[in-house]
Amino acid sequence: MIKSFHPPQRILMGPGPSDVSPRVLEAMARPTIGHLDPAFVQMMDELKGLLKAAFKTDNELTMPVSAPGSAGMEACFVNLVEPGEKVIVCQNGVFGGRMKENVERFGGEAILVSDDWGTPVSVDKVKAAFEAHPDAKILAFVHAETSTGVRSDAQALCKLAQEYGALTIVDAVTSLGGTELEVDAWGIDAIYSGTQKCLSCPPGISPVSFGPKAVAKVQARESSVPSWFLDKKLVMGYWGGEGKRAYHHTAPVNSLYALHEALVMLQEEGLENAQERHDHHHQALKAGLEAMGIQFLVEEAYRLPQLNTVIVPEGVDEAAVRSALLNNYGLEIGAGLGALAGKVWRIGLMGAACNRRNVTLCLSALESTLVQMGAPVNAGKALVAAEAFYKG
Repeated sequence: MIKSFHPPQRILMGPGPSDVSPRVLEAMARPTIGHLDPAFVQMMDELKGLLKAAFKTDNELTMPVSAPGSAGMEACFVNLVEPGEKVIVCQNGVFGGRMKENVERFGGEAILVSDDWGTPVSVDKVKAAFEAHPDAKILAFVHAETSTGVRSDAQALCKLAQEYGALTIVDAVTSLGGTELEVDAWGIDAIYSGTQKCLSCPPGISPVSFGPKAVAKVQARESSVPSWFLDKKLVMGYWGGEGKRAYHHTAPVNSLYALHEALVMLQEEGLENAQERHDHHHQALKAGLEAMGIQFLVEEAYRLPQLNTVIVPEGVDEAAVRSALLNNYGLEIGAGLGALAGKVWRIGLMGAACNRRNVTLCLSALESTLVQMGAPVNAGKALVAAEAFYKG
């Protein structure tokens, strides 16, 4: 007979999901009420306000999609891309490739701008793409590429799109709450994220925000949005306005409790303080890894503090290392994706997992494991370097 499932305790320092705060887990266990209950509707209004603050936007169409970050991505493309339109898509990792696929599935023409994995999107290449295709309607790019840990210059890319009269769609799945992100100040038209990264929430919800120009395009569409569930004109009857709601779907009530609590915690800490915390512990982890002899994939100026992609030392079985960390220490780090499979580890410092204890555990466990495997690392130096950083 199958019995209740009780998962093992893990410390999640991979590319996501990240550790969930006990406060957020407690919020999920609160009594389920109806998704049209007046008390729940009031919570929805608060949730929208909290999301606006996290995105740094006044966009009225700011809401959580009742599905993972991939659905937030699809919500942006399915509403904004019409058949035959040109969309400049930037790919410097796995998730730019998913953007391209969305464009093509919805009848658009993807104009691909490619950069090496681990490098930021080239503003000059994007400018050249606009020069070659001045009729492009949208520029789509990943702000924080989860497959490589590289940050692209969203502000410069959005400014360039504005110069050519194009809208922007931005992937902020890994950046929201962990690194600088200014939706209104940078002129981002449509953006999506996920709850399972720097917000320290369980996966399954995707915050999105549509600016005035994006909303106007949705309203002026000549063709119907080819997704009933993700059609923003329909779902706004449930999430739009203040107070009264029209039924659209049964929202994941308890998951939204969790997001509300996570955003309350972000509000209490302060958005800038949370970003500084991610950078602070990243610097300690960096000091330890480099002292050990581990090299980073991404140049320092473009690294994401919350997602550290490092090169596997020569001759090391990277999967065996991850397995040993999981089995011996209950510690999860991530493997490489796509072109980087087998070549890198992705070490996450996201949300609740971004703390001194985890930095220390990761460095000591990784060093011990590599030494036991005979890897060419500098033993005994990682923790000393990290502690020296913390002592200032």
